[in-house]
Amino acid sequence: MSLRQCCGLGLIVIGFLVTEPALSADEDWPCVQRRVAELSMGQMWAGPPVDAAASAWRDDPSLASLARTLASRRTTLDDASAAIERFSKDAGPDKEAKLTLLFAGVFELINTERRRLINGIERYARKQKTLADQISETSRILTHESKPAPERATLEHRLQWDTRIYDDRNQALQYVCESPVLLEQQVYALAQEISRHLE
Repeated sequence: MSLRQCCGLGLIVIGFLVTEPALSADEDWPCVQRRVAELSMGQMWAGPPVDAAASAWRDDPSLASLARTLASRRTTLDDASAAIERFSKDAGPDKEAKLTLLFAGVFELINTERRRLINGIERYARKQKTLADQISETSRILTHESKPAPERATLEHRLQWDTRIYDDRNQALQYVCESPVLLEQQVYALAQEISRHLE
């Protein structure tokens, strides 16, 4: 079972953070989902406090490697659960601290990727706005200005092409906008898996 398949329940529990209609005045945000630039660690994690030294997860090579594996969207929940189980059994007396740092690593990695995706969505929206303006201007010229036949044919071809690109991008937008939501669900599911092994 993949993380995408497993996390419907996570959406019910935490999806209110991202699935309400966008209320931001930010014109670069095209999604129905609310723009939440940063996830809240406290809303994902019910374990021991993750203090300012949480970046120490990078200092443990095996822990850092596992955090990167868990944060990968290619890792299924079943594989993640098995890896967390092995890590927990091998953690020794520092298990609670190590599991907390593992969560800190997973959270940081996924939150960073999610932030990158949000920035990409905003760039995507700006390109769409520029293309829409270009389509509007070409339509205006064709409607209100007299042009020689060859130039008019060129403009009509450009309008057809730009409109097709714009429509294709709009159809892809729904999937693009779901990506941050899927990452939120992923980090929540992993937090639950890691928490299960705390004493």
